[in-house]
Amino acid sequence: MHKLLVIQTAFTGDVVLATAVLEKLHHQYPGAQIDFLLRKGNEGLLEQHPFITNLLVWDKKTSKMANLFSIAMRVRKERYTHVINLHRFASSGLITFVSGAGYKAGFDKNPFAFCYTKKVTHTISEPYSENHVHEVQRNQMLIADITDHEFAMPALYPTPSDFEFVKQFQAAPYICIAPSSVWFTKQFPPEKWISLINLLPPHYRVYILGAPSDKDLGQGIVDKTVHAHVQNLCGKLSFLQSAALMKAADMNYANDSAPLHFASAMNSPVTAVFCSTVPAFGFGPLRDNARVVEINERLYCRPCGLHGRKVCPEGHFRCATDITNDQLLWWTLKTT
Repeated sequence: MHKLLVIQTAFTGDVVLATAVLEKLHHQYPGAQIDFLLRKGNEGLLEQHPFITNLLVWDKKTSKMANLFSIAMRVRKERYTHVINLHRFASSGLITFVSGAGYKAGFDKNPFAFCYTKKVTHTISEPYSENHVHEVQRNQMLIADITDHEFAMPALYPTPSDFEFVKQFQAAPYICIAPSSVWFTKQFPPEKWISLINLLPPHYRVYILGAPSDKDLGQGIVDKTVHAHVQNLCGKLSFLQSAALMKAADMNYANDSAPLHFASAMNSPVTAVFCSTVPAFGFGPLRDNARVVEINERLYCRPCGLHGRKVCPEGHFRCATDITNDQLLWWTLKTT
């Protein structure tokens, strides 16, 4: 009997991309126990996932080290046959090390990579490489020897109640915009979102999506637009309710951030706005009904980092401000 644990304790988007590994493992081992370890705050993504037996949650914000030790001991007691660690940092490496699993897979950048029985090089492509490797592909390399080499897509599974909840917003055609990001230089400026919304066809409802911490950002956009049908839903929907709403949108707009990966997981149309980062890093959209929008010029300063920055190092933020509305409206321009 296979008993497998997948570890991804990074950000929300990383967990969404990790679901492709669950798809492959379940397909290969349909009767196996598959557990998932993530950080507290992200459990809403996977609480009712059909392929997960147990969801293990690590609270990293309070008593971080004590909780790390506790979760590591729980993992050891579970006696997993396989541990697949998608996280590249020491905390998850320690959990993998003490697990006692016969099969331990992870990336070579992890400080505990010496304990892995299967080790894969985590390579970030050059910024403008045309043949770059997506993070989903990198993750699946870890289990290619125990599954196969076929590519699987990430997938989220909103419940019937999630889809029922968002019906109240679906009486008319609509567009979703997720304007926020953890990093300033990944975030398309509010005034640019406002300019876009003002040009959207008036029959559309426009929904601003985000976390509770994004309420002020969302309301600031709503207050300054002249579009008649814009609603701030930041903090009002769960992760899976947001994904359910995005599923049927005529278009979803997102930065290089988690909502972009929600769209990939739901096979939803998406326009992915890349400011300081680039798709070649491996975090772009995965579906055919998607487009990346970025500045046409190859700026000397872009990309300025793998994860974005708190401020533009050059002070001009042209990688965001030089993106045009015509680029963002590509899908409406096709039909007019």
